[in-house]
Amino acid sequence: MGKVTTKVFDLDGKAISKLKVPTVFKTPLRPDVIKRAVITLQSHRFQPQGRDPLAGKRRSVESLGAGHGTARVPRLMGGGRATYAVGTVGGRQAFPPVIQKKISKKIPKKEMQLALRSALAATASKETISARGHMVEEVRDLPLVVADDIKDLKKTSDVEKAFLKLGIWPDVIRVKESLKERAGRGKMRGRRTKHAVGPLLVVSENGSIFQAARNILGTDISVVNNLNAELLAPGTHPGRLTVWSKSAFEKLNEMFGKGG
Repeated sequence: MGKVTTKVFDLDGKAISKLKVPTVFKTPLRPDVIKRAVITLQSHRFQPQGRDPLAGKRRSVESLGAGHGTARVPRLMGGGRATYAVGTVGGRQAFPPVIQKKISKKIPKKEMQLALRSALAATASKETISARGHMVEEVRDLPLVVADDIKDLKKTSDVEKAFLKLGIWPDVIRVKESLKERAGRGKMRGRRTKHAVGPLLVVSENGSIFQAARNILGTDISVVNNLNAELLAPGTHPGRLTVWSKSAFEKLNEMFGKGG
């Protein structure tokens, strides 16, 4: 990224000062590393599965053997129906899930750090953000930095007004229009609807904004210390539309030092 400074806006969308852009925004875009980091973070939420070792085997069975004109599968005692074997009613599974399977992935710390830096840098690239599908035509500037007053907003309507003044509201509308109901049995599994991902708001500390903005569909709020590759690049795709509070933006220099 070639920008040296960026504007700081108030909640009415007016430029009030300028800030030096942290060197972390000079990190090259590495979608391959970002993808590995996001998949690793996602794998940490998977729940291990296993089956009872005796599932499908609690039967008194025997095979009739050859010469009876029937399949030589285990049958209930007395020559009844087939069971116990794979593919029979009430039988065992061929290759059931086991809790020993390693489903939690790992990557080196330095690679995870590179992914975070690269995902951060992508939030300042208009081309990358647009390619991800965000509406950025009315956004005041990138990276978008707002006065710290934003973290003290208490009402959802106030957050919506601020988003409108800053040019982010069209992206929220895009998310609302993307809301749709899943087809088939997916509706029954706790995820009835799905929608696109909207803007990310990053602040330096907890404030009332967390309650005020949580009902805006697709919008996420995070403290700058809690940022990760998945928040900045949902679905492994870098370039999320991100709004920074002034103090959170300044804290990036402290977190990442002078190295880009």
